[in-house]
Amino acid sequence: MEIEFFSASLINLAINLGYSVIAIIVSVYALFWVDKKLLKGIDIEAEIKGGNVAAAIFASAILIFVAIVMAFGFKG
Repeated sequence: MEIEFFSASLINLAINLGYSVIAIIVSVYALFWVDKKLLKGIDIEAEIKGGNVAAAIFASAILIFVAIVMAFGFKG
């Protein structure tokens, strides 16, 4: 019975990792799309280096979004 439990756990882990990888790919693609289409002419890195707090908050919100998507991917 332990082998069945172990194999079911591995299958569940593989499915959750697959969902997480897909979520990361979609999230990164969405981030690039937002950066390319909606933020034309704005260099976020340069804005953060220049002391723009709003750009830093926006960038951190995107990172938090990716982290939340990852957490739900692993949660299954």
